[in-house]
Amino acid sequence: MAEPAAERRRYPRLASPRGVVVAWRGSSKSMVSLVENFGLGGLFIRTTDPPAAGTLLQLLMDAPTGEIRARAVVQRTSPQAGMGVKFVAMEQEHRARFAGWLRSLPA
Repeated sequence: MAEPAAERRRYPRLASPRGVVVAWRGSSKSMVSLVENFGLGGLFIRTTDPPAAGTLLQLLMDAPTGEIRARAVVQRTSPQAGMGVKFVAMEQEHRARFAGWLRSLPA
């Protein structure tokens, strides 16, 4: 029997504060979408037409701690709902900003 996604994650996910968006680009698409939840390992991005699993994405978020840029890969998709993405590369400075933002949020 497969483990639920939450139990397989290395880092816990937090509900995104209202209005958090991410600009993403991959597979000839560029969009801005709402973020449903996030953690140090990745995000769930709301979009009605997600790219296929395995697609590489470039991400940009504007956080209270500063701009956060990362590369990610689509892990899973839910048609008409969104996609779960896993971070595959993030510069140390951006990861520190992201981690600082996550620490400032209520659990």
